[in-house]
Amino acid sequence: MLGAMPTAEALELARQADLDLVEVAADERPPVCRIMDYGKFKYEQKKKQTKNTKQHQVQIKEIRLRPKTGDHDIEFKVKQARAFLTDRDKVKVNVMFKGREMAHVDRGRQMILDIIVMLEDIAKVEKTPSMEGRSMTAVLTPK
Repeated sequence: MLGAMPTAEALELARQADLDLVEVAADERPPVCRIMDYGKFKYEQKKKQTKNTKQHQVQIKEIRLRPKTGDHDIEFKVKQARAFLTDRDKVKVNVMFKGREMAHVDRGRQMILDIIVMLEDIAKVEKTPSMEGRSMTAVLTPK
């Protein structure tokens, strides 16, 4: 705090300190200036701005099930999917069939549809349930 002084005197003080004279508040009378390293100030400002605007990388989280998976296990998986969706990640629901389970594809489809109904308050369907080889998949995205 050096108080009010002529511009030429303030510039001379800044030159002696090897710093810059920066106008902080132009609309004030008299204008408010500060002696500082302007390059360092701009760098720190930019660093703060990029820190505040970090983007969330959307990931696809997968939930794997089998046609024989029990109700409680499905509820637990739905709870995990809900956490993923609230973190703004996509969720891929995957029901895998082995051997003779391929005869019960309808049961797997019903499991996926039930999961979609349980999560419809926070998720929308990006890809409807469809068979891909020996597994049935659906993709959910956050609303």
